[in-house]
Amino acid sequence: MAREGEPGSEKTFKLLGILDVQNIPCSRESILYGSLGSLAVGLGHFLATSRVRRSFDFGMGGFVLTTLGCWIYCRYNHAKLRIQQRIIQEGMRNKILYESSDFDPERKQNSNVESNS
Repeated sequence: MAREGEPGSEKTFKLLGILDVQNIPCSRESILYGSLGSLAVGLGHFLATSRVRRSFDFGMGGFVLTTLGCWIYCRYNHAKLRIQQRIIQEGMRNKILYESSDFDPERKQNSNVESNS
């Protein structure tokens, strides 16, 4: 049995039983911003028209649109960051691999500059 403080004893929050909010990147922020957008749109529509059912519909629409918008924006930035990290890791790997060898591109550039001088 896992005790508190041990690895693997973390409780996760699953939304609708399928979406693990804690472990999926961007899900927590998207749902929080979606609920805030839902509240703002629904309350704003209610204050403007005093129609309860229609305001609820607008609130649900605001939730869906805000959640999807935040999700897409965050996932795009997350994917872009992962691509940049992969490029940097590959460059560092090549730098370590080719450093001080005949295949080092910087060594070839330096030797060409020295020979031209």
